[in-house]
Amino acid sequence: MSTTPAPSDRAATWADRREDGPAVPQALQPPPPGSAGLRERHRALWQRHDLRRRRAEEHLVTALSPERGLPVAPTPTVLRYLAGLLRARAPLFLLVVLANGLAAAAALAVPLLLGRLVDAVVDAGGAPSSSTVGTFVAVVTGVLVAQAVLTHLAKWLASVLGQDVLAQAREHVVRAVLRLPLGTVESTGTGDLVTRVTRDVASMSRAVRWALPEFVIGVVTLGLTVVAMVVNSWLLALPTLVTATLSLEQVRRYLRRAPAAYLLEGATYSRIGSTLTETVEGARTVEALGLQEERRRAARDDVEVSAEAERYGLVLRNVLFVVMDLAFSLPRVVTLGIGALLYTRGVVTLGQITAAMLYIETFYGPFDRLVGVVDELQVGIASTTRLLGIAEVPPDRTPGTERPDGEELTGRDLRYAYREGEDVLHGVDLALRPGERLAVVGPSGSGKSTLGRLLAGIHAPRTGSVTVGGVDLVALPLEELRRRVALVTQEHHVFRGTVRDNVALAREDADDEEVWRALATVDAAAWVRALPAGLGTVLGSGHHVLTPGQAQQVALARLLLADPHTLILDEATSLIDPRTARHLEGSMHALLTGRTVVAIAHRLHTAHDADRIAVVQDGRIVELGSHDELVAAEGEYAALWRAWTS
Repeated sequence: MSTTPAPSDRAATWADRREDGPAVPQALQPPPPGSAGLRERHRALWQRHDLRRRRAEEHLVTALSPERGLPVAPTPTVLRYLAGLLRARAPLFLLVVLANGLAAAAALAVPLLLGRLVDAVVDAGGAPSSSTVGTFVAVVTGVLVAQAVLTHLAKWLASVLGQDVLAQAREHVVRAVLRLPLGTVESTGTGDLVTRVTRDVASMSRAVRWALPEFVIGVVTLGLTVVAMVVNSWLLALPTLVTATLSLEQVRRYLRRAPAAYLLEGATYSRIGSTLTETVEGARTVEALGLQEERRRAARDDVEVSAEAERYGLVLRNVLFVVMDLAFSLPRVVTLGIGALLYTRGVVTLGQITAAMLYIETFYGPFDRLVGVVDELQVGIASTTRLLGIAEVPPDRTPGTERPDGEELTGRDLRYAYREGEDVLHGVDLALRPGERLAVVGPSGSGKSTLGRLLAGIHAPRTGSVTVGGVDLVALPLEELRRRVALVTQEHHVFRGTVRDNVALAREDADDEEVWRALATVDAAAWVRALPAGLGTVLGSGHHVLTPGQAQQVALARLLLADPHTLILDEATSLIDPRTARHLEGSMHALLTGRTVVAIAHRLHTAHDADRIAVVQDGRIVELGSHDELVAAEGEYAALWRAWTS
């Protein structure tokens, strides 16, 4: 199996592939006259289908490769997970099967009764007694009422089962998403994750709520229908059973290929989502640099790949449905012919033939639905493999039992690479004294933010270690780590909820007085009091919208309420105007006294106020000292300070 070329070469490669053989153009031409022309057209269409299959397999290799996104769980893992969900609800599952079995049995009794009525009419010379007709009507009415009640009960139980399974599956997915290492989310991008928690969750939901119960119903109904057909006449049941068995071979081939097709479709949707997200988030940059056509071309390429994957899946389904239609139509004719022959020889009665024809309709209705349900389950399983794949992401830390003895934060020989073989930090050593304020400055791209994320325990260093109180940060449980070291970046988020909910997110047991104190410390109390409901004002999408500066103040108040002993501020006041930021930092000074603070900023007034300043350049700390010491040294910091103050 070949591998897919790099995305940058995708458009050219697809253009080449359209010319890689005569099969596709030939398939688009009208067939020559005569049977040979039809055979040639048929061969060309299958060549085109095979080309789509090979394209799908090639793109699937790339789409599912680990470096392209979040992993995908193997199908056996999904089946074991679903089996575990059903085992935990075994009594309810058995009730669903029993109710559906009784409903199916009631429905299957009607054709048998009709067959008996036909035989009674024949035996009576075409004029059955009124008592016979009355008995038949009463029995059929009772059976139909029982069927209606049992069907309603069965569907209600199946709905309860499906919703219960769906609720636990969704909780599992949410827990898996929340456990994702932040570094993994950042490296894979948001498009893949967003597609999984939207489209794939919807597909899984549809499969669990509808397809899974319908599958149970279909299997039970089919099994009982086969029994009823054989009981009526095994000779008349043979055509249906033979054609159904032969069609199962095509179903098996479809089921073997369909998972890969659906996984590929999901992967292409993730790629489309990633491209659109990048374009929307960078819309201003795209417009400023005139990149509109390039972004449109990238989107078209992604859509073309997705369309090819969709067409491949559509061909698989069309071939399956053609076979199913033949398997549905042929037994009617064959059974009627065999029944007429057997009737003339006295082997079967007219009533048996009548019941057999009705059972054919009864058989292929559920059989056809079952194949459709299996198709829906394939989509659901493909989506579930992608959702459970989130839980396959290995943790980025292994919590131990040792607890820190002290508050000293120390980094030794820190190296980190976002791409293999390309370190952005090169052997950084840094020891922070408790209560010290350290400013980290340097040009953009020098590694300041990466260093901050390592010191906050967001990323584990490639080599070396970051310890607090002698214990490696990655050996601390996340709850313990966040009580000791916290990071606030220039990125922030306001959740849908009240102001109080957003601030108290870091410590849910905080009372209103503590929340107000944190807001006052970051100069946010005044505008919060001016809101319509104060702390009770609902924020987020569709409600009150904060300015970027206000949102950042909420994030800072959230951090202060968490009360860690070490704070990493990465451009934490970048969205607030300089005067407000200066006043904000001054008002925070009293609260930050006694804590270790690492402030990463371009605004050098932060550095001026710090105890020490670390100048980072090209992934190394090139200078370390106080403001006065570094200015006197006439090095990199002195040049930055002169540029800032000039």
